[in-house]
Amino acid sequence: MAKNLAQLAATASAVLALAMLTAPIAAQDEAPQQPEVVRQYVPLSPERLATMVPKHPGQLGALAPANLNAERPAAPINVTGTWFIDLSAGFSHYLFGPPYPQFGPEGIEALIEAPLAQQRGETYRDAIGQCYPPGMPMLMTRVWPHAFIQLPTAVYVISGFNNSVRTIFLDGREFSDPNLVVPSYNGESVGHFEGDTLVVRSRYFEFDNHWIDFGIPISFDTEIVERIRLLEGGTVMEVEYTLTDPVLWEGEWRSTKRFSRQDETDINESNCILAYNANLPGTNLGREAAEDRGISNVEGVSGDE
Repeated sequence: MAKNLAQLAATASAVLALAMLTAPIAAQDEAPQQPEVVRQYVPLSPERLATMVPKHPGQLGALAPANLNAERPAAPINVTGTWFIDLSAGFSHYLFGPPYPQFGPEGIEALIEAPLAQQRGETYRDAIGQCYPPGMPMLMTRVWPHAFIQLPTAVYVISGFNNSVRTIFLDGREFSDPNLVVPSYNGESVGHFEGDTLVVRSRYFEFDNHWIDFGIPISFDTEIVERIRLLEGGTVMEVEYTLTDPVLWEGEWRSTKRFSRQDETDINESNCILAYNANLPGTNLGREAAEDRGISNVEGVSGDE
């Protein structure tokens, strides 16, 4: 009798233990129930909706039908197309100097410190590698194609590099009030035609982590003038750049770039994702990752060589 009771007790314990093991599994197998979602919507007044859209008082937008269809002289040139920087003279031709203007202390510091950092195998003011926009004028010399779309009221420039967008207004508007404008890395651009040349003036640049060449800074007072011409039957676009900044350098900083028409390519989606830059040795993250692997900035060269 005692033996039977012991067997029953052991069996009961085994059943209880099995139940305890299988209960969580059964619970895990149960699909979660979708909750009912109820939201309360509060209508917005016309006045509230109107304040949500930034407007130019007294100025139609570049894509407003009344602006697009307004009577104006026909443009002497059309820069619509996909363009790529001409580096046939050498890869470093994407830079805007030398020659350089006479810089103030900030620019002189960059000219001194950038090559020293390069000698140490370090990056210098790696803003683009940190996913800051390159901004004008460096945007135009990134080794990616650029799509130009010319309308009667504006030229829209879409860069293959990070899909940066720039608008050159051609509808005769003036620059925004400097006390109200929001600075941007590509600035605000207005253009007009002088003969067969498109002349573009750009102002109001965001200067935080915005460099030219190797870490040369700009300021809110930087202004860029571009003179854009089509050459060789429209297959070459020449841009003469004149940069001025009374705060950071003396006189005019000039550079001329050429771009070739590329009719067999398009602009695709492109985003700067910071984590991906660990695969690029030319960035801060990439240099650190390479050092962790015992590899220098030069591919295939170990850190002790």
